Amino acid sequence: MSRKPGRTVSPSRLLRRALAPLAAVVIGVSLASAPAAAEPVETTASYQHYVSLGDSFVAGPLIREETVQPRMPLLGCMRTSNNYPTMLAQRLGVAEFTDASCSGAVINDFYEPQFRDTLPQFDALTPETDLVTVGIAGNDFGFSEILVECAKRSLTNPLGSPCANYYGDELDNRIENLRPAVSQVYADIAERSPNATVLAVGYLQLMPESRGCWPSTPIARGDVAYLDQAQTALNAMIAEEAEAQGAIFVDVFKRGHDVCKSSSVRWVEGLIPANGAPVHPNYRGMVATADFVGARLGLPVNDAA
Repeated sequence: MSRKPGRTVSPSRLLRRALAPLAAVVIGVSLASAPAAAEPVETTASYQHYVSLGDSFVAGPLIREETVQPRMPLLGCMRTSNNYPTMLAQRLGVAEFTDASCSGAVINDFYEPQFRDTLPQFDALTPETDLVTVGIAGNDFGFSEILVECAKRSLTNPLGSPCANYYGDELDNRIENLRPAVSQVYADIAERSPNATVLAVGYLQLMPESRGCWPSTPIARGDVAYLDQAQTALNAMIAEEAEAQGAIFVDVFKRGHDVCKSSSVRWVEGLIPANGAPVHPNYRGMVATADFVGARLGLPVNDAA
């Protein structure tokens, strides 16, 4: 549709249009904690049955070619063959690999079907399962909704803290209220697969520590640090609850690869993605995550990230 000659479109309206794909595609965004040193798992085990559970930060929507899955709803779980669980399974040479991750998943989707033609993710677990990786809780926290809300509020106050003013302490309360559900996830995995090594995988850095890159990623300058702190708090809670149930937390947070970095450096795509969904891991991010997880299992690091 062409515009009439001489008609101009305000920057605010252009930015509002740019937010539309963010609201539509940003699914399963979860968060990250500050880096911490971690010792590799002391094992030389050869894993036979590896199960991957989680949301879109695990499934890896829109990263290069997609894995076509029959009997899925339109777009389905958008699970890519270039996600970190597939890379890890190849590196480990597992005998059987089941990737049950699904974009948009919440904790309840571990117990109930996410779509009419999908099974609960926990159905992939068996007593014989000996390796499990998990990435969940971001959608339960509501980070996609938070991100879109913060982006909209930045339009009228790009140098202030409109999002922090709007949410206040609510995000901290959401995190605390999620503790029982997150703890139960790892307790139930241990019950279903009692002999499995279980790794709770964190989430790659989304926003930088400060300033940001408005308007390419429309988060107000004062809200960048606010969201960064929310990432830290959420992932710290996940680590605490997972480890309390005997799981191993894998911290994949490494600064310098956020959405504001160049396409050759960032591990998470920005609002206009080059390879992957907006504000989700790209191929480099998946390789890096596979490296972090593999290192905890004693594998050598792949320098391709």
